[in-house]
Amino acid sequence: MRQLKSISTLSACLLAGVLQTFSLAPWDFWPLGLVSIVILLQTLSGMSPRQAFWHGWVFGLGLFGSGASWVYVSIHDYGHAAPALASALTALFVLFIAFFPALTFGAFNTWAKRCLITRPLSLALGFTGLWIIGDWFRTWFLTGFPWLFLGYGHLHSPLAGWIPVVGVYGVTLFSTLCAALLWVLTTHRQRALSRCQMGGIGGVILSLGVGGILLNQMDWTSPVGEPQRVVLVQGNIPQNLKWQAGYQQKSLQVYSDLSATWWGHDIIVWPETAIPIVKDFAQPFLDEFGKLAREFSTSFISGLPYREQDAASGDYRYYNSIISIGNGQGMYHKQKLVPFGEFVPLEGLLRGVIQFFDLPMSSFSVGPVDQPGLQAGALTIAPYICYEVVYPDFVQASASRADLLLTISNDSWFGDSLGPLQHLQMAQYRAKENGRFMLRGTNNGISAIIDARGDIQAQSPQFEARVLQGEARAMTGLTPFAITGS
Repeated sequence: MRQLKSISTLSACLLAGVLQTFSLAPWDFWPLGLVSIVILLQTLSGMSPRQAFWHGWVFGLGLFGSGASWVYVSIHDYGHAAPALASALTALFVLFIAFFPALTFGAFNTWAKRCLITRPLSLALGFTGLWIIGDWFRTWFLTGFPWLFLGYGHLHSPLAGWIPVVGVYGVTLFSTLCAALLWVLTTHRQRALSRCQMGGIGGVILSLGVGGILLNQMDWTSPVGEPQRVVLVQGNIPQNLKWQAGYQQKSLQVYSDLSATWWGHDIIVWPETAIPIVKDFAQPFLDEFGKLAREFSTSFISGLPYREQDAASGDYRYYNSIISIGNGQGMYHKQKLVPFGEFVPLEGLLRGVIQFFDLPMSSFSVGPVDQPGLQAGALTIAPYICYEVVYPDFVQASASRADLLLTISNDSWFGDSLGPLQHLQMAQYRAKENGRFMLRGTNNGISAIIDARGDIQAQSPQFEARVLQGEARAMTGLTPFAITGS
């Protein structure tokens, strides 16, 4: 019987992890996230810290095994690893990242045991606090993996109005708290709660939901100036051809042809490394395009690699960068690099072991902090490259000084998986947190124009060469989150 119970509780934790994935994009069925928390609290009750740790690990397997399954696509399809090896590396990633919730659950039960906490309301509050600390820890430890937070499922829930006030961590906290309080009400109301306590718990849940609905009617920021006519060019260049020397001119021609009829618009955006040549060698092309953009009063913005030579050693440092020319100016170097995609940890040991550790352009350096924004005419744009947009406080730090937000990405690495849809949802969240329009330009989708409320005004289909045209507004004013951050 004990063995059957153990299998049952482990299965429940695995299910809870999968349910959280279904509460996020592309399904967005946010109530499943609440159900997941209720299942976890009911399962963890009465366990030893050791049991809770391993049940938390199984929960992590369910969450990251389903929600981050796109890792396999990146390793197999574009890292050229054999299916068995790609599966093994993906499994290792999931097995490792699952230790984050394991630590949270182990800490929760250790705290409860040592402090002799048995009251359900105290357990609910303690679980909520430790949950959000766990998410925060996962954001920065070993460069961080701030993905699959529970709050992202609430972009259109009754809690959505809290997003520009407290950000994704705050909404995650509120949603976890609501679920934990529902657990208290549904499992302990007869034996551990007074009517006053039950009424208070119901009042907290109701206040958070109604408060979110009312706050969602507020506009924390307002448009200023004329609408900007923007063009996002999506070239759909195959990832396996992009960095081949013989295909670079073809790639530039594809993007040039797609852009040809759109000169005269205020802003034209090409995605991450759309110019697949370091700036030194791409300078003749940039001079030509800069002259054309100036003639039409267009700000031309594109991703490209940049190199800088060390005066002492003569060695080059490479950066993943964005440049603005024509009616704009400025350059930005990416600060949040993707492990293995843009730099290889333990490079001396791993380079050459398998092809995945030798991907093209996987030796980028980290850009300097406090870089100024890009200029597009009179507007200041806060730029983010790919993975950077998933860090809420990193975006907030520069968004408050900008009129528009811009993220460029090469989501080809995700293939036909959940990755691009989750990535888009997080970009929407950043727009709503900071009350700014977000332009999202990608190589193969999903390119999008997102308004200051986090709603998509226009988007392109995936896996097609397209030009997405629309309007964006510069915004003035600050949301509470833009002022305080997390």
